[in-house]
Amino acid sequence: MRSVDETDVTDVTAELVELVEHEPSEITYDEQRYPARPRSLRRPRPQARLRGTDAPPRPAAGEGAADGSNPEYVRWLLAQSMLADAQKISRQFSGKSSMWQNPYAKPDPRRAVDTAAVWFTAYPISLVTRQGRSFLGSLGDPELWQAFQRIGIDAVHTGPVKSAGGLDGWRQTPSVDGHFDRISTEIDPMFGTEGEFRHLCEVAAEHDGSVIDDIVPGHTGKGADFRLAEMAFQDYPGIYHMVEIPPECWELLPDVPPGHDAANLDAAAEAALSERGFIIGQLQRVIFYAPGIKETNWSATREVEGVDGVVRRWVYLHYFKQGQPSVNWLDPSFAGMKLVIGDALHSLGDLGTSALRLDANGFLGVEKTVEGPAWSEGHPLSEAANHLIAGMVRKVGGFTFQELNLTIEDIRDTSEVGADLSYDFITRPGVQHAVATGDTEFLRLCLRQALALGVDPASLVHALQNHDELTYELVHWATRHAEDEYEFRGSTTTGAALAETIRADLVERLTGDNGPYNLVFTTNGIACTSASVIAASRGHRVLDDLTQEDVEQIKRAHLLMAMFNAWQPGVFALSGWDLLGMLPLPVEAVKPLLSSGDTRWIERAAHDLMGVAPEATMSASGIPVGRSLYGNVPQQLEDENSFANKLREVLQVRRDNRIATARQIDIPAVAHPSMLVMVHELDPAAHDGRATLQVTVLNFGAETIEGSVRSEFFTPRVPVVDLSNGGEIGWVDDLKSFGVWLAPYAGMSLLLKANEPEDEDVRRPEAR
Repeated sequence: MRSVDETDVTDVTAELVELVEHEPSEITYDEQRYPARPRSLRRPRPQARLRGTDAPPRPAAGEGAADGSNPEYVRWLLAQSMLADAQKISRQFSGKSSMWQNPYAKPDPRRAVDTAAVWFTAYPISLVTRQGRSFLGSLGDPELWQAFQRIGIDAVHTGPVKSAGGLDGWRQTPSVDGHFDRISTEIDPMFGTEGEFRHLCEVAAEHDGSVIDDIVPGHTGKGADFRLAEMAFQDYPGIYHMVEIPPECWELLPDVPPGHDAANLDAAAEAALSERGFIIGQLQRVIFYAPGIKETNWSATREVEGVDGVVRRWVYLHYFKQGQPSVNWLDPSFAGMKLVIGDALHSLGDLGTSALRLDANGFLGVEKTVEGPAWSEGHPLSEAANHLIAGMVRKVGGFTFQELNLTIEDIRDTSEVGADLSYDFITRPGVQHAVATGDTEFLRLCLRQALALGVDPASLVHALQNHDELTYELVHWATRHAEDEYEFRGSTTTGAALAETIRADLVERLTGDNGPYNLVFTTNGIACTSASVIAASRGHRVLDDLTQEDVEQIKRAHLLMAMFNAWQPGVFALSGWDLLGMLPLPVEAVKPLLSSGDTRWIERAAHDLMGVAPEATMSASGIPVGRSLYGNVPQQLEDENSFANKLREVLQVRRDNRIATARQIDIPAVAHPSMLVMVHELDPAAHDGRATLQVTVLNFGAETIEGSVRSEFFTPRVPVVDLSNGGEIGWVDDLKSFGVWLAPYAGMSLLLKANEPEDEDVRRPEAR
């Protein structure tokens, strides 16, 4: 059998179409944030530089040995390799003048928010589609975008739609983590085609909208690139944190069970390999820890024959699941960097997206330490790698956001040069704790910590439910600030004790007897929906027994959570599970999916946004349809009291007063434990040059409350206007306070505009 040489590789990676000139873009002046710049300059259109309408089909699987001894197998792998695609894609951009037209050095969160302020976060495998229509085809439906435009949604985050999972010989294996284990730049046929993706981007632009895609800088799946790495082919081992273990040390490795391609190291094997100097050993934490399944972050491969005829076993790093090998950002080949950047350029340049989510981007650097676990979180290499990715995206006119569940300082520091926006892990558990307990003290503490440590809320994506669990790791409090002291519930407590208290509150109030339909997810959080958090908080133990009045109260609390996220600076995001008020699936409905311990599948019920398949019992991907409390979107838009229409009113207030790009300046003390107050400074240019404050006042309790709102930033003798109806509710008194009355789960967005100096007709409130 002959080996695969450089000529074979060149043949495999030859260009598929004639190159199309990379046209220079126009300068947008985004760094100056000129308010009058044309909208068309802010949303790149798909260029289809690489592949025309659609990518050509991948070559069919062949026959013979699925290892390095078979050149046909190696060629087949190369034809679907992400690294090979990245090399082709990057040549479409190199040497083109448009690469120098956009500012890229510094994040610009307000430019990103101004581009796309309200996001719908889709989950491909859970969307019910019309018969014969794909997920991407459904998202590109003009009727859907008309509904989004009416509600106030101006961007769609598609979720991961490229091929994912792995390869077992010639056979593709399914995703092990909701398509976050990417193995190709090709759109998964399960979700549609590249042509449909481009059409989605065009329809979005026609409705003043944007499309947001994903890249995963932290890991891939076990696809062609990993299989080529196992076979020691060219630079491919450099993509991953993988170490070849010599045969004389194989006794340190676990046996790989029949039918598996790797085995997780236990703590003893991890320590032994670390002592021998093969790996850096224990990391700061084991994400998705599960006894007997994932006890460490390292796994050993089975024996694999390479292209040089040598049989090898490797040990590789995976922060997440065994099928998600971690990308090495500081290998001399820089193969991992090339792969990730190529994937990003494909989404932005070929498909036409406006932005990218950076998933698992906080774990891009690992380093051995003298004592204790290896340095694997908050590492400077993560910051440097994120700077490179985000800078490249800004260079081609897009923006990025990151899901970084680390400390507030880590989010701040990574954002200084990296992603334009960060997912709001800071307040999300605090909001759900406030709903669960009716007390906002922990939420207020989270907000104040963010302000004190320099995290601008305008740089955050404030989201309701997404595909993940209610995260209660509370990394900020449990790690870096574990020994710091805080005032909470009338006494002094440490950060570690505070985290334990909040976790205990959430588990007690939302799971077990109080919420048997919500399930704990390993050590990460609770699998639930927004509606089921509220239901458990209100004492509903059996969801089938909910009355119409119960549903109305759940809707009110759900809207309160929306007000919190929408009536502050930054992006507001919600999912289909929120829009329709979805409940969790019964365990029996998804029992096979729970076998690995991933209870999150109960919260990912299939849902029919537009009512296109009323008889459907599951999505095209096989996810069972769940119960909706609010009805589909067209039904809701016909009912003025529906969740969608009430949300539209909330978003209208947000949009009309430019709250999304305001500046948060104060989280005042409150008159009642259920109350929350946020004070924001609006752009004076939009208010006749006068200092203008927007104040969000919320009641997270189930009882009516009355009290004063006070802040040192208030100006006495200024009228207080309710932005929902334009009515004046009172005046700021000389103590810099005013009174409010709030019904259960109610909220107010208020305006305090300073009087013009020449206005001599200003009267005190008592004289009116």
